[in-house]
Amino acid sequence: MQAPPDPRSLIQAGARALGRGDFAEARALFDRMVETEKADAPAWLGLAVACRGLGDSGAMLAALDRLLLLEPKHLRGLIMKADHFASVGDSRAAASFYRSALRAAPPPERLPAEVAAEVRRARAMSDRYAADYEAHLRATMAAQGVAADSPAAARFSQSIDLMLGKKQIFLQEPRHYYFPGLPQIQFYDREPFPWLERVEAATDAIRGELTALLADGPAFKPYLESRGDRPQADAHGMRDNPDWSALYLWRDGVPVEAVASRCPRTLAALEGLPLCGIAGRTPSILFSRLAPGARIPPHTGFINTRLIGHLPLIVPEGCGFRVGNETRFWREGEAWLFDDTIQHEAWNNSDQDRIILIFDIWRPELTLDERAMVAGLFAAVDAYGEPAPAWSA
Repeated sequence: MQAPPDPRSLIQAGARALGRGDFAEARALFDRMVETEKADAPAWLGLAVACRGLGDSGAMLAALDRLLLLEPKHLRGLIMKADHFASVGDSRAAASFYRSALRAAPPPERLPAEVAAEVRRARAMSDRYAADYEAHLRATMAAQGVAADSPAAARFSQSIDLMLGKKQIFLQEPRHYYFPGLPQIQFYDREPFPWLERVEAATDAIRGELTALLADGPAFKPYLESRGDRPQADAHGMRDNPDWSALYLWRDGVPVEAVASRCPRTLAALEGLPLCGIAGRTPSILFSRLAPGARIPPHTGFINTRLIGHLPLIVPEGCGFRVGNETRFWREGEAWLFDDTIQHEAWNNSDQDRIILIFDIWRPELTLDERAMVAGLFAAVDAYGEPAPAWSA
């Protein structure tokens, strides 16, 4: 009685046949292997490669399907299937398999050279399909009269970027209090805040008061300071770090007289704004300094019922700010408002200080009653034991 074929010997013989380009012999050997019902991933991959060499795409696809059933993230199997769909002009299927292969691929340094080359080719193909797809979508929308660079289509254009994976979705992640039902907006448009122009018009006057303070006023202190009565969470090296420092005009909802008294024109520019008023906590009005070469790591704010305003005063080249998936660069005298409960970070790549004025306002979507409720809630919080730490702006 003849002994059953040894699976390892069949695999090795099939691999040698593939190596010398004898696809018919390789297919016969791998067919014998799969007939044993002990076929593993290498056997199905070898059979697929042999069938491809013989031009039998149907058998190749059947072998690849069995391979991917065993190992759904098999890198070479995914690329081979993508290549097949690319060859027959099915761009959507090809793009899908190339993307899956790239998601499954380990770092290049962990791959054999020939497989790393295949991954690079898959990435190039995926990028080409992505560019073609994006061009198709934008051309189609343009034909429908949608101008991607128009203010009316700004949010729609961002939705396309998100759908294409060109931008990441970032949502509110307040560290302390979440008010539901508020829109997820990174940077707010200017139109709902006509008073921004008045604040910007006072830039020179505000900078003048800042300059006087820098000459002989109270010193900037680290933005995040340790407290002995609270646990000290990891602050990515920024706690007690003078690279990120502040000089408060208002702190914990009350004026800091030594500074506020010297900045009447700054406070006048903010008079009448819907500053976030929560007794013992807000508003906060401060000059924020970022030292040369410093970086504020990605983080989120405490509550999503307010927005943070920036008025840039001293901004050398190389200073940037990211909120969610949008990066902007400060320009002196040009203010903006953003939601600080969406992940954000800042950097100063220059050799000079960057200083901006920061203030916080109620979110415009909150009714007056809701603002009062939020303020009352935190009054109740603070009535229970000692007051909580002030929120950073």
